[in-house]
Amino acid sequence: MDDNVALVQRQLDAYNDKNIDGWLSTYAKDAKQFNLHGECFATGHEEMRKRIAVRFEEPDLHARLLSRIVMENIVVDHEVITRNFPEGKGEIEMLCVYEIENSLIKTASVSVGQPKVYGSKNA
Repeated sequence: MDDNVALVQRQLDAYNDKNIDGWLSTYAKDAKQFNLHGECFATGHEEMRKRIAVRFEEPDLHARLLSRIVMENIVVDHEVITRNFPEGKGEIEMLCVYEIENSLIKTASVSVGQPKVYGSKNA
């Protein structure tokens, strides 16, 4: 179980460092990413690399871990992500459910909250 926590933490650290290869190294080659209870939006390292490369271009991108729950091979993170939206800098909450197999993330399912742009009426 401690290895699963360390793996997900390495994934989060690589995300915050914008280290694509380090981030991908925490995922199985055939890993899948899903919207929670919905569509698969990336399968495998090639698709995942394309999606994350765009995100890593955001100058203020940073994930702040609010809480983490661990149950056997499942790790659930609640995070606040600082983003650069078309409307400006802001934050968005995410729940990330990671399923780990053979010491790698096999699936990641995410639920994304509503963006809050700094200085906007919605923030």
